[in-house]
Amino acid sequence: MAFSPSGGYSGGSSSLQNSNSGCSERNQQQHHVMDQKKRKRMLSNRESARRSRMKKQKLMDDLVAQVNQLNRENNQISTSVEITTNLCMKIEAENGIISAQVAELSNRLQSLNEIIYYMHSPSCNYLIDEDYEENMFNDCGFMMDLWNSVPFNQPIMASSDMFMY
Repeated sequence: MAFSPSGGYSGGSSSLQNSNSGCSERNQQQHHVMDQKKRKRMLSNRESARRSRMKKQKLMDDLVAQVNQLNRENNQISTSVEITTNLCMKIEAENGIISAQVAELSNRLQSLNEIIYYMHSPSCNYLIDEDYEENMFNDCGFMMDLWNSVPFNQPIMASSDMFMY
């Protein structure tokens, strides 16, 4: 081995260069392998991100479909509640009319029962008396006038605006 003027051995420098070139090739191979691993990892990450986006989009689509279904159900329920409320108000109005009719019929029945009671009382014997016209104005005469003023076969009319809710 010869000594070179640059301060190294000439024979040794060629072997050193050979060893450096071997390291360089190994480094290049390592870099190449690392680049391949890096590219493979990047592709894997991209694919994972794509799957994640697709999964998120599917979840969003499912939620939108569920919101639409719930809105349709809500509209159906609201319509049903509105119809039921209107029907309930109509029935309440009819109940008010019927209650008024019952009260009116009860008053008429009570009046008729009173008339029948007074007509069968001993002081009202003009129905069997021959002098009907003379006895018409006796103490039971007001009953005959009341009897003649009772309208028969007349419909009972009541309306829902008579009642305030």
